[in-house]
Amino acid sequence: MKALVTGANGFLGSYIVRALLDQGYEVTGMTRTSDEQLERWGVRQVHGDIRNAASVREACDGQDVVFHAAAISGIWGPWKLYHGVNTIGTKNVVEACREHQVPKLVYTSSPSVTFDGEHQLNENESAPYAKKWLCHYPHSKALAEKYVLEANQPGELLTCALRPHLIWGPGDRHLVPRLIERAKAKKLRRVGDGTNRVDTIYVTNAADAHVQAAEALSEDSPVGGSAYFISQDDPVNCWGWINDILAMVGLPRVRRSISFYWAYRLGAALEAAYEIAGKESEPRMTRFLAAQLAKSHYCDVGRAKADFGFSPRVSNSEGMKLLEKSLR
Repeated sequence: MKALVTGANGFLGSYIVRALLDQGYEVTGMTRTSDEQLERWGVRQVHGDIRNAASVREACDGQDVVFHAAAISGIWGPWKLYHGVNTIGTKNVVEACREHQVPKLVYTSSPSVTFDGEHQLNENESAPYAKKWLCHYPHSKALAEKYVLEANQPGELLTCALRPHLIWGPGDRHLVPRLIERAKAKKLRRVGDGTNRVDTIYVTNAADAHVQAAEALSEDSPVGGSAYFISQDDPVNCWGWINDILAMVGLPRVRRSISFYWAYRLGAALEAAYEIAGKESEPRMTRFLAAQLAKSHYCDVGRAKADFGFSPRVSNSEGMKLLEKSLR
């Protein structure tokens, strides 16, 4: 079986590549530049921007399954960038799969496509897309996910979308390093009352889910045309989890706090000021960040368990030990 992974040198993408290689797949990675780790693993590389349809067509040629993990994440930046990479880039992947008659496509979406700033308590896939968007990332991902799921056509192209929540583990270059960096700079404050619970997913479990979903994609399975929340299936206290990570590197607990009310309004004010000034740097607080840090957001993964046998094989406690080892 030949598999293409877009964003193959990214955090999740590299773990999907490793999981596929362990299963005996012949893997091609689409990246913007050459990657030494992929080269050591014997992965064929195709270089190009996901926004370039010709590059995407080259990468998809001859594949049996495509894992589309390439994306730009974040809470600030121009709509043109997020829409171009996350939405138009995804459309390029879908069209390339159709052109080259690739039978399967697994898309890495985000649980934020249903997040509108309010608590999400054991939400399932029946939840609609958000009606208001607090930043461009979830909006662009929702448009892309919708396009992928509507492209599902038995006999031509089978598609599904996975929504991994707060991916973490060794090799993370964004979430955990950013928390540590802000804590060291004394810029990290608890938002809200500290009781909110959130879903997370250890990166190996997220990669496993992608491979399981791909192998379950068939014309007689419910996976085609479906979206799935995936997580540790064990929500954590957001700020307790953050404090545990800080303790791994000898940093003190987060003691300063700000209410959600004031954090949200500060975020709105900073967004307006940055927009007027044309600043490209990210504000210290935004409305989306305030809501993510103060509200509970965890989901039911029962559908993924039932449809393609998803089950996190690395527990929270085991994953935290592996993370601590990597940080030290």
